[in-house]
Amino acid sequence: MPAAPSSTAASPASATRPIHRFTLKDLVLIVVLGVVFGFLYWALVQAWTGLSILLGPAGDLAQHVLLGGWLLVAPIAVAIVRTRFAGVIAEILASVIEVVFLGSAVGPILFVAAAIQGAGSELPFALRRYSSFGWGSYALSGLLGSGFVFIFSAFRSGWFGQDLFFLRLGIQLASGVILGGLLAKVIVDALAKTGVVDNYAIGRALNS
Repeated sequence: MPAAPSSTAASPASATRPIHRFTLKDLVLIVVLGVVFGFLYWALVQAWTGLSILLGPAGDLAQHVLLGGWLLVAPIAVAIVRTRFAGVIAEILASVIEVVFLGSAVGPILFVAAAIQGAGSELPFALRRYSSFGWGSYALSGLLGSGFVFIFSAFRSGWFGQDLFFLRLGIQLASGVILGGLLAKVIVDALAKTGVVDNYAIGRALNS
């Protein structure tokens, strides 16, 4: 794979290409990512529990500190296959693994939260027709993914009007940008350097 640009952004030529449809290979990869991150998200729940204990009276804020970690699979899936709804599908699949196979206490409502955060995470890439994958796009992905699901959670948990509302929001947005956006960029770039994704849309874009 040629050495390359510091970002995974597509070349000008690739930016004009129409968004391709899913191939069987794309779907298999999205399923694999969903399964892998379903297990990783379950492990993150255990980290959440431990952090809650460490934070003592502020333990409820642990969910916001780690929230960005639950956004990771969406931008990674989108960046590799560059097809609409890849991020949403990957997030929902990960939530299915958490609920159906790992017994998440959250239950089926997690499917709704996954769809919302997947949609928010994918939106910045969709607006640029899946042709812009620089640091800014990933940061915005994490920001919107965490912001969308925060609104959903705030309604369900009654956070509106609480003294800690804006602190919760600020921590969650920061977590989204760092863990759900910028970390995804680091992971995608690392995968691209290995050549394991050369046969997907990301590889074609980087080599065009």
